[in-house]
Amino acid sequence: MSKSRVTIKDLAKELKISTSTVSRALCDKWDVNPETRKAVLELAEKWNYKPNPISLSLKQSQSMFIGVIVPEFVNSFFSEVIMGIQSVLNPEGYHVLIMQSNESHENELRNMQALEAQMVDGFLISVTQESENTSYFSDLIRNNFPVVFFNRICAELSAPHVVIDDYKWAFSAVEHLIRQGCRRIVHLAGSEDLLIAQKRKSGYMDALRKYGLPVDESLIIDCGIMMEKGIMAAHRILEMEKLPDGIFAVNDPVAIGAMKTLQKNRIRIPEDIAVAGFSESKEALIVEPNLTSVEQPTFEMGRNAAQLLLEQIKHNSNNEDKLPSKSIILDAKLNIRESSLKKTS
Repeated sequence: MSKSRVTIKDLAKELKISTSTVSRALCDKWDVNPETRKAVLELAEKWNYKPNPISLSLKQSQSMFIGVIVPEFVNSFFSEVIMGIQSVLNPEGYHVLIMQSNESHENELRNMQALEAQMVDGFLISVTQESENTSYFSDLIRNNFPVVFFNRICAELSAPHVVIDDYKWAFSAVEHLIRQGCRRIVHLAGSEDLLIAQKRKSGYMDALRKYGLPVDESLIIDCGIMMEKGIMAAHRILEMEKLPDGIFAVNDPVAIGAMKTLQKNRIRIPEDIAVAGFSESKEALIVEPNLTSVEQPTFEMGRNAAQLLLEQIKHNSNNEDKLPSKSIILDAKLNIRESSLKKTS
């Protein structure tokens, strides 16, 4: 055949049988004559027949595509989550379509609309730091469209999600700094629009309160989540009349940006200022000294999110009532390294 795609009609015309007979033979239906089935399968193999994916999706009421939307790919966090997602979805026959929003809510909305146009069977989403698409998410959920949030979620929505306890592990990181002798700890805070940033800030403040240290608003620097913001925050720290003796950053890129800038200005890490980050990036083990950071179970986060989505899809295909929203909180780990070790024992 010279045609780019062989169709059922082509097979039927060549064999001089009906298209319905060809279709039933390809599906191994019982009511097809064995000789006819053999002839159909042999011709299909010879002509390299492939089922039309659009026709299949219409018959199955599923496209077998899942949309994954992440805010950025600057570090390895989201790529590791996606590996976990694929480990669950690929064996089930799903194809994963991945889009990143570059921390823009406009891009995030365009990505969702583009994936909807592709008739994806569900969304796995981690929102941008400026996400303003709550109403769009809400419409999807209200229409019983399968959606699962991971890592960064919308606090206003009752939707399935997979997270870690950001408050607990921020508290643990700051407590570690305090036990190292730090008494004047700066927090490089993320966007207030992000729930994870709010929780990490709360963990920071409550750790100070537990040890009788004042919560000084001048030591909380709103700087976002990108490395260049950490660099800018470090210059603000250098302008302080009294330097801090510790820094807890909302994530590793901010911590590393601040740390390298301070070092260029002859601030010793950790002797002068101890530093702790959050998210356990690859760079945490490359920067000198190695960065103390909270390690999140990225692969497991992806696996759990994908499993929650499959539950929704299968539930909906059975035309059952709306599935109650589930939340999964995964454990994490504080990896203590040289950047925060003021005490040797």
